[in-house]
Amino acid sequence: MSQKIKVSVLGATGIVGQNFLRLLHGHPWFQIVDVAASPRSAGKTYADAAGKNWFMSSEIPTEIKNLIVREAKDFDTIPEEVKCVFSAMDLPDKGDTRELEFSYAKAGYPIVSTSSANRGTDDVPMIIPEINPDHADVIPIQQANRGLPNTGFVAVKPNCSIQSYLVTLAALENAGFPVNQVQVTSLQAVSGAGQTGIQSKEMKDNVIPFIAGEEEKTENEPLKILGTVSEKGILNYNQINISAVCTRVSVIDGHTAVIHVSFRKKVPSIEKIKSIWTKYTAFPQEAGLPLAPKNPIIYLEDENRPQPKIDRDVDKGMAVSVGRLAEDKFFDIRYVALSHNTVRGAAGGAILMAELLAEKGYIYA
Repeated sequence: MSQKIKVSVLGATGIVGQNFLRLLHGHPWFQIVDVAASPRSAGKTYADAAGKNWFMSSEIPTEIKNLIVREAKDFDTIPEEVKCVFSAMDLPDKGDTRELEFSYAKAGYPIVSTSSANRGTDDVPMIIPEINPDHADVIPIQQANRGLPNTGFVAVKPNCSIQSYLVTLAALENAGFPVNQVQVTSLQAVSGAGQTGIQSKEMKDNVIPFIAGEEEKTENEPLKILGTVSEKGILNYNQINISAVCTRVSVIDGHTAVIHVSFRKKVPSIEKIKSIWTKYTAFPQEAGLPLAPKNPIIYLEDENRPQPKIDRDVDKGMAVSVGRLAEDKFFDIRYVALSHNTVRGAAGGAILMAELLAEKGYIYA
């Protein structure tokens, strides 16, 4: 890339927004020139707006500290050089979030969002780059449907709860072993609930057996990701049934999932499955995208792995760690998988998707 793409980050003071700033700092393709947040932060320097609520282990990037925070709905003060917008904004009303995202698209900006507001919108691509890079093809359909300029569109990343297991299923499907039924039990980190989750006294020494809306997302979003692009939008895949139980556990970062799988036809051997996973690569690896992990799936032979504290940061926090693969008494197989929820499951996944869209010519300087 001969010239860096100048970007804005919405929701820059929250946990996901902070991860955007951390991961975009020094990125070879993107450069942050604008940060935006709610009215209570607008007008302050970023350092003052973030204050004591900066939760990253590294310092606030020097070039970010003195940027004046823009109010996210203020389009008049967006720097002229901004060519792409990353959004970690989730307004109280999902309809308001949808409207805000499409307002940026109508103004000619590509907006890559971590919000769930537009995940169910048929003409909005929801992409895990190692699984469905071809869903970028729905962008011209979205632009035609909505009368958007040819530079503006909305693209979204899926829920953090599915990152740890869906690529393992996609790898098996691609290898000719279609999956029929899946039971997922997630053990999700408190950072998935934002700053309030990290600071919650309720989570200390505790497990919460319910996360509102999470099980529906875990069961339904994979069907869109595994679907196909049609003339009107994305048609969901209907050959797999997923049942989910989602819990919140007292871990800061790293979503773990226990997965049980039944195959539709032939059942591969345990060694065959391990071979499929460890050899799996896709568009991000083939194109050499900057944030792509070398191996999307890493299999760990130790019986007590993966563990969030040990494995969540592997390969920039972008790889999925898998272990404990075995035959099951009721399903065909079972295993445990782990992904970093605020990196692969949020900001990092969105940046990798933006790299994919830049490689395909939808985002440019």
